Amino acid sequence: MSTHIPRLVIAAPASGSGKTTVATGLMRAFADAGLAVSPHKVGPDYIDPGYHALATGRPGRNLDAYMCGPERIAPLFLHGAAGCDVAVVEGVMGLYDGASGQGELASTAHVAKLLKAPVVLVVDASSQSRSVAALVHGFASWDPEVRVAGVILNKVGSDRHEALLREALTESGVPVLGAVRRVPQVDTPSRHLGLIPVAERRAEAVEAVAAQATQVREGCDLEGLLALARTAPPLTAEPWDPATTGPHPKNAPVVAVAAGPAFTFSYAEHTELLRAAGAEVAPFDPLRDESLPDRTAALLIGGGFPEVYAPELSANEPLRKQVAALAATGAPVIAECAGLLYLSRSLDGKPMCGVLPADARMSGRLTLGYREAVAIADNPLAQAGTRVRGHEFHRTVTEPGAGAAPAWGFTHPERRTEGFVAGGVHASYLHVHWAGAPGAAARLVAGAAARG
Repeated sequence: MSTHIPRLVIAAPASGSGKTTVATGLMRAFADAGLAVSPHKVGPDYIDPGYHALATGRPGRNLDAYMCGPERIAPLFLHGAAGCDVAVVEGVMGLYDGASGQGELASTAHVAKLLKAPVVLVVDASSQSRSVAALVHGFASWDPEVRVAGVILNKVGSDRHEALLREALTESGVPVLGAVRRVPQVDTPSRHLGLIPVAERRAEAVEAVAAQATQVREGCDLEGLLALARTAPPLTAEPWDPATTGPHPKNAPVVAVAAGPAFTFSYAEHTELLRAAGAEVAPFDPLRDESLPDRTAALLIGGGFPEVYAPELSANEPLRKQVAALAATGAPVIAECAGLLYLSRSLDGKPMCGVLPADARMSGRLTLGYREAVAIADNPLAQAGTRVRGHEFHRTVTEPGAGAAPAWGFTHPERRTEGFVAGGVHASYLHVHWAGAPGAAARLVAGAAARG
């Protein structure tokens, strides 16, 4: 099978160059021009895809070669981009920065090569002029398999500054496809784990994305960027399919999925996999809903910022008691990172669900990075011995008591145990992309169906 989807990878020499602003603005500008735009993000990041979805009206999707495997990148891309006129892929960190100690694996450059996509380099030009040519030349020539086919100059200070930058780049062989001025209102506020998610500031986010689109329209060659996207060759991979080959339950069990401002981190493919495995997916908001969805047979609580909403989550005592009661029956309960905090006895001194023998609190230490892990015991997500690749990203710690076995044994880059398994509960700081963990969703649904 051969599929041609015009596509661009928006990369940068380093984090903080403005690629999120440019990528999101470009997505919205293309969408405003009447194009169906498929948004993608390299790496495990949950927050940027929320802004991409706001810009395009389609789910933001991640392309993570570490967690999902390089062989699934093109299939996942084709699945997400089906029927679209153009795809925009926002990179992660610097163009050539990948999984620590593993070469190019999971870098933006790696994904660009897997997608055979042209790269547009977003350069923070705020403190340079002629030196920009040396920087662009270095990135364009470092790996001949990476086609750096255009530059967007970001944070340009004036017409004179722009002229100097363009003059310096005339002999680089890489065309300038845009020069974007710094506009304060397009910046998205951040806190301890990055940008503030869309769900927490939707009205302001809508305005910011519109402003980003205006900035890109005024400063970039949209026709040139679209023409460049169309030079990407066809991909021969088969699109990823969430359908499972195993038997489906006769009656669709309800899998309740935490949502709302406190639990915004999820991958679009997880819901697709649950539904494909025969589940009915029912979102609920632990900040507002005082009861779980009707007929809940399993619970999935993903990542987010419960530490920001600890008082409100604690105040919703009826729901906390329902969650604890469901867990006590042995029903499958999967909690990742934020979910782990919510299931703990307390978070920063505020009572939580009390499902886990642990207390959680904010710390000054950032835990960040890819992990290789093996399941220590059978649980609703995986059989003992199952190997996965995942990611940790948090500034909280849990102080465990007795009464639960660890969920994972980490094997790389360090050896330690992590998380909790007790009854039907699997709780961990590790988040895993289920497209790279075959069988996880089907196992969860089967466990839910077995309860009635």
